[in-house]
Amino acid sequence: MNIKKYFSISEKLVFKRWQHRGYAVFNTLHREVKIGTLAAAYFICLGYLNTFAQTETDSIANKIRLAEVEVTAHRAPSLYSEVGRLITVIPRSDIETLPVQSVQGLLKYVMNVDVRERGPLGVQADLSLRGGSFDQVMILLNGINITDPQTGHHNLNLPVDISSIDRIEIIEGPASRVHGPNAFSGAINIVTGTSRQNKVSANAMTGDNGLYRAGATLNHNIGSITSYLSASKGTSDGYIDNTDFDILNLFYQLRYRKNNEALNFQTGYTNKAFGANSFYTSDYPEQFEETRTFFSSLGFETGEKILLKPSVYWRRHHDRFELFRDADDAPEWYSGHNYHLTDVFGANVNVTIPWQLGKTSLGGEVRSENIWSNNIGNDMDQPIDVPGEKNVQFTKSYSRNNTSFFFEHNFKTGNFSVSGGIMANFNSGLDYRLNWFPGIDVSYWLSSGLKWYASYNRSLRMPSFTDLFYEGPTNDGNPDLEPEEAETIETGFKYVGKAFTGHLNGFYRKGTNLIDWGRRAGDVKYTTSNVNEIDARGIEISTTLFPQEFGISFIEMVSVGYSWLDQNKKPEEGYESLYVLNHLIHKLNIGIRHMIFHDLSARWNFLYQDRAGHFLRSSDNVQVEYKPFLLTDLRIIWQKGGWQVFAEAANLFDREYYDMGELERPGRWIKGGVNFTLKY
Repeated sequence: MNIKKYFSISEKLVFKRWQHRGYAVFNTLHREVKIGTLAAAYFICLGYLNTFAQTETDSIANKIRLAEVEVTAHRAPSLYSEVGRLITVIPRSDIETLPVQSVQGLLKYVMNVDVRERGPLGVQADLSLRGGSFDQVMILLNGINITDPQTGHHNLNLPVDISSIDRIEIIEGPASRVHGPNAFSGAINIVTGTSRQNKVSANAMTGDNGLYRAGATLNHNIGSITSYLSASKGTSDGYIDNTDFDILNLFYQLRYRKNNEALNFQTGYTNKAFGANSFYTSDYPEQFEETRTFFSSLGFETGEKILLKPSVYWRRHHDRFELFRDADDAPEWYSGHNYHLTDVFGANVNVTIPWQLGKTSLGGEVRSENIWSNNIGNDMDQPIDVPGEKNVQFTKSYSRNNTSFFFEHNFKTGNFSVSGGIMANFNSGLDYRLNWFPGIDVSYWLSSGLKWYASYNRSLRMPSFTDLFYEGPTNDGNPDLEPEEAETIETGFKYVGKAFTGHLNGFYRKGTNLIDWGRRAGDVKYTTSNVNEIDARGIEISTTLFPQEFGISFIEMVSVGYSWLDQNKKPEEGYESLYVLNHLIHKLNIGIRHMIFHDLSARWNFLYQDRAGHFLRSSDNVQVEYKPFLLTDLRIIWQKGGWQVFAEAANLFDREYYDMGELERPGRWIKGGVNFTLKY
């Protein structure tokens, strides 16, 4: 039996046959059988998900062991039995039950993902994988690279909120040979929720600290065309002084599919205005920032056997940063706010050719990154006006172009699979010198449920524009920075069973010229520098249990995940690192979902983190070590028909904690809301 659905990171999901004897009747039907929750079945059966489980519909899929699932974790579609990488998928079924209200909140439960939120509920966060920095993770929206070249602080300025997300896919480890040079420590793809079901939905939420958010979505089909539209607006007074925010998101997506041809268009806009208390330095707590992001892309897919996929995209980002929110409080030396405008243009193409010895993929990408600013870049001959502002001009600019070419081949024989490839990269910021980034993934099924895998990959990251040029009262960039490079090897086992799934994974990364913002004893300013070699090694273990398989009917899921990370770089005496040396050493997450009564259920999450490093307390210049902490989050949901009513408490026991310098994180935050979906 074949069940087909297209995934991304440009992924196609195909269920080729059922092996569980209890469902052998499906084999006799000789026809397609459609299941509406393929995303959930996808992660259940692959065992990729670290701490997430399934809804009631998913319980059907729990009892089915899928032998072959076709995914594209590489540049060509490959069966699950061929993939030698660790991939995590958060499906819609979990997004609806987890006690979170943002992408950052979803990702904080994933092992080896470090989310250091500067502002709550999607305002801003630094996101890193496996001990890397926040600039080393590539962010994609429906498979299109939306990473910000100015700074990774803006990578999650998304035109969609949590209600529009169908699933999130995380590739842990280098993904440069698949997605390009800046997928240094991994890639995260955010997929929106178009479907063939006509439906309209509305949602509203309120809570402590003057919080409210309201939004609506529309999914409508006309023939082979699907249109998806979403809009949302949210504000809060802030949990402490100068942490208020106002966020607007608008998004439209059009998908056309007929026979072997498909077209995908998306466009979006987001505006964020927020108090940035101690975001970038605790010396000036009255910071304020407003960002505006426009994004559009157009992709096409054609071919019955030889698959051709070209796409083009554009992203524009405006940023106004105020060191002093109230102009009356600004000292005489303060010359004015910082203004930045980045434009990114890109085009790529990929072709996959199947033949007797496997699948061969060829492709390339051209990407142009540009910035205009009054403090980032090289001096302009002729200043230009800042759009939307009065009496302010851009005086600096910088541009660079990146060209990449890809080659990959996938081969499978019996239980053994191998995928190898290489990326060739030229960048104008490196005088167009050629860099090569090879990689290879292998896997072998030791039994029907147990799989071994291993991989080796090289990766590169160009310095961000902020790394190179930013100048401020507490920071100085470095235009002579070299790009970061790394080699990573990893191996592990995955188990897929009826009652539980799990994996055990270990990796070693040898990093060269890693970039950090730091300062030495006696220095006033933080500066960027290449901190030479930093070797990292880590272990990740995770399992998800389904107690209903043991006759415990009221507990739907129990998940446990743990990760450990060590980096051998020891800072010199008195050196203060802002990012590279402040990695998570230990991370433990426990999730439980259980029924309360009929349509009422609860989801608990317990998150423990222990971070390396320290920060400098501004009041007395004393170094303060980061302390481990345990957070408890709870969500209670009533769901029936198209209605969902929820109440949740983040940081239920009101724990005081810090994971980004002196920026105090929110205490207990109570929220409640309602979602309604009408299918027609």
